[in-house]
Amino acid sequence: MNETILIVDDEPTILDVSKRYLEKENFKVLTASDGKEALEICQHNQINLIVTDIMMPEVDGYDFILQVLDLDEEIPFLFISAKTQEKDRLYSLTLGADDYITKPFSPRELVLRIKNILRRINKNTSKFINRGVLKIDYEKRAAILYDVPLDLTIKEFDLLWVLALDKERVYSKSELFEKVWGSDYYEDANTMNVHIHRLRDKLEHVSDGRPHPAIKTIWGLGYKLEVD
Repeated sequence: MNETILIVDDEPTILDVSKRYLEKENFKVLTASDGKEALEICQHNQINLIVTDIMMPEVDGYDFILQVLDLDEEIPFLFISAKTQEKDRLYSLTLGADDYITKPFSPRELVLRIKNILRRINKNTSKFINRGVLKIDYEKRAAILYDVPLDLTIKEFDLLWVLALDKERVYSKSELFEKVWGSDYYEDANTMNVHIHRLRDKLEHVSDGRPHPAIKTIWGLGYKLEVD
């Protein structure tokens, strides 16, 4: 079944163009011109992702999303807005937005960003990761290396889980902060360094000289989990 995308904007042209581009990619698209109308749609339809403007009549994008999250706190969403100040982006991320696009924007870019979000979500639906000698069970909050349970703190486990989700991907520090700690920790570089160092030590200690998944620093880019 194709994913259903809800687009919310008080500009008819944006609704029309975005709808046409997304339908070409076989998405089912629903539209609304304000937050009040959009909330009614969410209450009567299964929505896979929401794209919403911020400045709208009746109910603005922020209030709309807050009400939607009361219905489904896991629903992915992104903002499209003419608001370009950093405080608006940060507040949007604080609400849990998966992305933020400033107007004017390319409808092709919107399609690609939506696909990236859905691809990441579908990848993250797995609750178990098997990386050879390293096995992670998200629901049990358990990580096992060479059949030995790793003694991890909450944040160490979350950090290892994110890095292990895609062993080919390099995660920037800002991405890891957002996924593990939240946007409020962006400036606290020492927090990241300490957790990476402790996690490396625990992986090395349990492996006891044997080959094991290692957290590599990619200078200028971030971190990745290398698996032999």
